[in-house]
Amino acid sequence: MPEATIGVIGGSGLYAMEGLSEVEEVTLTTPFGDPSDSLVIGTLSGQRVAFLPRHGRGHRFNPSEVPVRANIHAFKQLGVQYLIAVNAVGSLREDYAPGQVVIPDQLFDRTKGVRPATFFEAGVVAHVGFDHPFCPLLSQRLFQASEQAGATVHQGGTLVVMEGPAFSTKAESEENRRRGHSLIGMTSLPEAKLAREAEIAYGSLAMVTDYDVWHPDHDAVTIETVVAVLMANATLAQRIVAKAVELIGSGFASPAHSAMATAIITDRSRIPAATRERLQVIAGKYLG
Repeated sequence: MPEATIGVIGGSGLYAMEGLSEVEEVTLTTPFGDPSDSLVIGTLSGQRVAFLPRHGRGHRFNPSEVPVRANIHAFKQLGVQYLIAVNAVGSLREDYAPGQVVIPDQLFDRTKGVRPATFFEAGVVAHVGFDHPFCPLLSQRLFQASEQAGATVHQGGTLVVMEGPAFSTKAESEENRRRGHSLIGMTSLPEAKLAREAEIAYGSLAMVTDYDVWHPDHDAVTIETVVAVLMANATLAQRIVAKAVELIGSGFASPAHSAMATAIITDRSRIPAATRERLQVIAGKYLG
């Protein structure tokens, strides 16, 4: 099995990684189904990096259909400890303009409960801490990488995650602004929660593509505008990721790396054998 320390999950408009050497492609299976696509593994800035397009090549999965558990499990199989998530987002603030980058520090869940959001079920219960959904140490490196790559970048803000795939109504957009949210997207949850359960440090590189539907001086978001802005900034996103890999380097200790140490509440003797087997990669060291 090939290995990688750093994972990159590409969102809309980022379906491949540039600059990789010693490239190999692997197709993995998981107890939670198949990932969105095969993973491309290569060397970048001296580090082994695994790349996965979140929606699959050709953009085949809508936000509710993305096999998030399988994706995170696949990264865990490869030994990934740091996961850079590239997200296309709408802005709910005047000062977070299209074409700019935001490194959010909070999430607000407005999905509808149809996406499997935990690995721990079928006879085992875990309650992982999620007060800081993004690893602050990884987020700081993403911010520094964005600056070094020449982006206009903002640090902090709440990313509200909606179900989609339709964009917001005007009433929803205005309510999200009233609540003080900064960004809106469709894919950061349950991805961030599952990464935490897998003890992978997770950070978001949020690429602003539009002003959602609230701004009186800008047209309502369309997929054409989203794709146009993403394509115009694809090279920038690649530069930021490359810089971030450099800054992660040989690694650092993240609080996420021990997130499950006290999270499993179930009596170990009562965990079904099939469930225990399914969780070996994710949390085997805690199952006894």
